[in-house]
Amino acid sequence: MKTTVAAFRLIALLEGMSFIVLLGIAMPLKYYLDKPEAVKVVGMAHGVLFVLYLVFLLMIHLKLKWEIKKTLLAFVAALLPFGTFYADYKLFREKTTN
Repeated sequence: MKTTVAAFRLIALLEGMSFIVLLGIAMPLKYYLDKPEAVKVVGMAHGVLFVLYLVFLLMIHLKLKWEIKKTLLAFVAALLPFGTFYADYKLFREKTTN
């Protein structure tokens, strides 16, 4: 089970980074420099990572029997810039074995 949590933490890190790149680099390139290609590439990567994040979140919720509150907090964290970094620090680093 530790490998699932480690994989989830890695996906959370990558998803958070892709979100920051999308908002901080790709979107300004699109709107200020008229380069929409950046959003297409980064947006696709972010979308795939977001879906993976949700799949792993569901797997961990079911296997580790997380409380619904913790799972919902992890979900909301993925919707906020820097949210997955905070969630990793507060939620995912806890001892998760039963």
